[in-house]
Amino acid sequence: MKKLNLIVLLFLSLNIFAQNVNEKIKLFETNLNHWDKTKKKFTLKERMAFYNANAVSIAVIKDYKIEWVKAYGFADVSEKRMATPQTLFQAASISKSINSLGILKLVQEGKLSLDDDINNYLKTWKFPYDETSKGKKITIANLLSHTAGLSVHGFGGYEKGAKLPTTIEILDGLKPSNSKAVRSVFEPGFKFEYSGGGTTISQLILENTTGEKYENYMLKNVLIPLGMSTSSFSQPPAKDKESLLATAYINGKEVKGKYHIYPEKAAAGLWTNPTDLANYIIETQLSLLGKSNKILSKEMSEKRLNNNLGVFLNDFKGTKYFGHSGGNEGFVCYYGGSLEKGNGIVIMTNGSNFKLVEEIISSIASLNEWKNFPLEPIKESIALTIKKECEKNIDKGIALYKKLKKTQPNNYNFSNEGELNSLGYEFLQNNKIDSAIKIFTLNINEFPKSANVYDSRGEAYFNKKEYLLSKTDYQKVLDLDPSNQNAKEMLLKIEAVLKNK
Repeated sequence: MKKLNLIVLLFLSLNIFAQNVNEKIKLFETNLNHWDKTKKKFTLKERMAFYNANAVSIAVIKDYKIEWVKAYGFADVSEKRMATPQTLFQAASISKSINSLGILKLVQEGKLSLDDDINNYLKTWKFPYDETSKGKKITIANLLSHTAGLSVHGFGGYEKGAKLPTTIEILDGLKPSNSKAVRSVFEPGFKFEYSGGGTTISQLILENTTGEKYENYMLKNVLIPLGMSTSSFSQPPAKDKESLLATAYINGKEVKGKYHIYPEKAAAGLWTNPTDLANYIIETQLSLLGKSNKILSKEMSEKRLNNNLGVFLNDFKGTKYFGHSGGNEGFVCYYGGSLEKGNGIVIMTNGSNFKLVEEIISSIASLNEWKNFPLEPIKESIALTIKKECEKNIDKGIALYKKLKKTQPNNYNFSNEGELNSLGYEFLQNNKIDSAIKIFTLNINEFPKSANVYDSRGEAYFNKKEYLLSKTDYQKVLDLDPSNQNAKEMLLKIEAVLKNK
């Protein structure tokens, strides 16, 4: 009788738990911004349409376990292939977090040291120090924490079928590489400067140390032990994975060839899904508690988070959360986990707007009562709000911007220069140069002290072959940011063009 009662109680508790989770999912789907009383009610589907996200895949973590996993929308629109929890997305810069596990495992085994000169471990290529580094040596810790003072923020990837550069060609900026050489822009340890180029150096260090291909070592020593067996750093992805791959979309338009290839594997090359990344988050949380050491010890996990080695640590009123975001061509994603109580989330989309990700994070943080997590009202995207009007008539679109700023200044995101900048680049990429210039000019009027907005208009003028106007903008960039390397290079390019006219 006692055994029967226990079974009944267990069944009832599981049923209540299932009801509770289902109620959360329903609220999440039907009223995404339920926590934000300043907003009207929007469904997840409506927000996906607004932000041009064809697919969203989510894993939610609670009490050190995966609470629920669900995917929405289309992995590929033209194929009418629905996204599932098994669909693989490009993790983009989240790759750097998983890469740091591989590097720190070698440190833990005594095969690398965090504080040695990286050239001690580079065999097939050496970093070319110059006077910029002021005699200081770059360490592996510098590479992982973006304090190496190196160039090349991120990578654009390569179209499927294009010739791919070797890692050394990438680091030296040699063809067929489409990125610049990875070099010192200031001395190591001076300040934070995000550098995917630095992470690519760590990729070469791993291969030179282990004698294995990067993707093979990471699969065997990191991904499989973490329970991420469907994930892979292979670039291009293996043929047997093709049916699982999400297609990339920029502003709702399919990326040519479905997605880009990233030979910069450590920085941007991981294909994965939220379930696999949730396993990584949980392992990190348990390692910090000393309850698991599948990859790293408790001490090494603490060092990793406390020093931002491949991960970023945020402190909200004494409650800490670790995480990383990512954005490749046609993919945006995010993961985050708490250091206490085992909460977390993974969001992966085949879109290009991070605002939807932010809304989902806040929705789940509210539903699961994340301690001290900042739940601030999310202002509506002004760029997306005026976009349709701008496409019909650019002047009327700009007039709408000014009207909304005057009448509803608190309802829209007017404080982020990236809003108008992204809209301007959308016009530029669609060869609507005059519209792009008008948007960039509006942005300059709104943010006259930003070097970036002049850089953007300078690029548009250059594309229009208005070289003198382009030159003026790039000179303004240098006035505001004397170390801006792109402006220096563009001014040299403009001078060369003007001399040959």
